[in-house]
Amino acid sequence: MSEAVSPEDREVVARQLGRPPRALVGVAHRCPCGQPDVVQTAPRLEDGTPFPTVYYLTCPRASAAASRLESAGLMKQWQADLATDPELAAAYTAAHEAFLATRDAVDVLPTRASAGGMPDRVKCLHALAAHSLAAGPGVNPVGDRALEGMGEWWTAGPCAAAQDGSDA
Repeated sequence: MSEAVSPEDREVVARQLGRPPRALVGVAHRCPCGQPDVVQTAPRLEDGTPFPTVYYLTCPRASAAASRLESAGLMKQWQADLATDPELAAAYTAAHEAFLATRDAVDVLPTRASAGGMPDRVKCLHALAAHSLAAGPGVNPVGDRALEGMGEWWTAGPCAAAQDGSDA
């Protein structure tokens, strides 16, 4: 469940992204440093354009960690695992359905497509890790794998400095 977005959260997310956030609904997860690292977005952008990514990884350090996993070829490996591990595939399909239920509770889109390639592909570890952080462990098995591989990106402290130059 997402929490309300404070003006301070909105400012932090804008600094994390380097632009104003779009279709922001709530803070879906906070980094151990206290800043948002995953936000929930509306299923449609402000202009009505469908935006099927419900959970968006905002922390640049977490995003860089997910990118390193993608560069190392883990998406291809985990995609192969889906084809050979029926339990993993079933859990990933259940994660897709949970994701869609969250999205559909806000607005139903004309597509059943969801983030990260679910339920058939492993396409974006950023989206899958964001889903795992927001939903908690055990909901998205591929997102959980990504989080495990990403390490502790938060140990250096807050990723977005306050506008006055101090840590936010």
